[in-house]
Amino acid sequence: MELILAVVIALVVAVAVTSGLVISGRKKKQLPPAEPPSTTPTVTAPPAEPHVGDEAETPREEPRRTIEEVGLPTAEEAVETPAAIEDPVVAEAPPAPGIEVPEPTAGRLVRLRARLARSQNSLGKGLLTLLSREHLDEDTWEEIEETLLTADVGVAPTQELVDRLRERVRVLGTRTPDELRALLREELVALLGDYDRTVHTESPQDVPGVVMVVGVNGTGKTTTTGKLARVLVADGKSVVLGAADTFRAAAADQLQTWGDRVGARTVRGPEGGDPASIAYDAVKEGIAEKADVVLVDTAGRLHTKTGLMDELGKVKRVVEKHGPLDEILLVLDATTGQNGLIQARVFAEVVDITGIVLTKLDGTAKGGIVVAVQRELGVPVKLVGLGEGPDDLAPFEPAAFVDALIGD
Repeated sequence: MELILAVVIALVVAVAVTSGLVISGRKKKQLPPAEPPSTTPTVTAPPAEPHVGDEAETPREEPRRTIEEVGLPTAEEAVETPAAIEDPVVAEAPPAPGIEVPEPTAGRLVRLRARLARSQNSLGKGLLTLLSREHLDEDTWEEIEETLLTADVGVAPTQELVDRLRERVRVLGTRTPDELRALLREELVALLGDYDRTVHTESPQDVPGVVMVVGVNGTGKTTTTGKLARVLVADGKSVVLGAADTFRAAAADQLQTWGDRVGARTVRGPEGGDPASIAYDAVKEGIAEKADVVLVDTAGRLHTKTGLMDELGKVKRVVEKHGPLDEILLVLDATTGQNGLIQARVFAEVVDITGIVLTKLDGTAKGGIVVAVQRELGVPVKLVGLGEGPDDLAPFEPAAFVDALIGD
């Protein structure tokens, strides 16, 4: 029995050793063989997907390329990325919401000439028709005078124009339509005079230019002030508005609406407040804001009320404490004719009118008021209103005005 037990034990030990060798061998097969590195490079990361035109394979021994060779931006270039854009286009900042961009003023009267011609051509065409008659007798010259007077040219200017026309027609002898048109154009331009029609908005001192706008109710004075603000903004100037018309209901609201449209600040006070105080504060505000121009809209006082006219003079004196007024514009309604001249005389006695604005010139055939009011005051018509649109205020240009009267 002992012998058999010994044999069994020996067999068990032999089987165990053999099994251990098999298990151990299997484990060794799972490990990578200890072989020397292969000459073929091992890819440690998946290559980037090839792009169109790229090589399918890239030798792994290729040396690392520099930033300059790869084409990536350097640290300095990354900071200055905008400079890499060739010929950048710098766009102007858009206007603030609700603010309009006014129409440029250059040549505005020329662009509105057709509108002016439709309402004024009765004067020019009437004169051309009379001058084209085969015989220019005394009756014809009297009709010419009547046509000019009806158009509110005025007695003295009418007589002067007729005398010159009679003399030149007599000397010329022949009168073709083209010659007559050229002759009439030349004489009408001369009748309008050679004035400085610049609206002066620059102060000789280090303060904004100050423009005071005067006129009676109904002439379009406040509207003209608002339109003038548009003209100045269109020419690149910053504007402050002074709502010194405190007696007319909603006048300040009306002016502020005009200012808000173009981004002009409006200085105003309580209804019925002191106009001179508001005008003074407007100029003060303009100085503080370093504005280019301050426009002061005054009350549309009836010229028959001496006390109110005296107050207008007070506004002028108070504003001048900041510096001299650069422009005092009188707004006249072209349809009022000779009554407008009466208004002009009274205002001229209170303040030193430097320029005239004729409104509603598109709705009347009385364009001769341009001549008459200039002769009356000795100051030029500088601006004309040719419609109800916001950009229908135009610098007065004599030649364009006459061309509109008589046509091409």
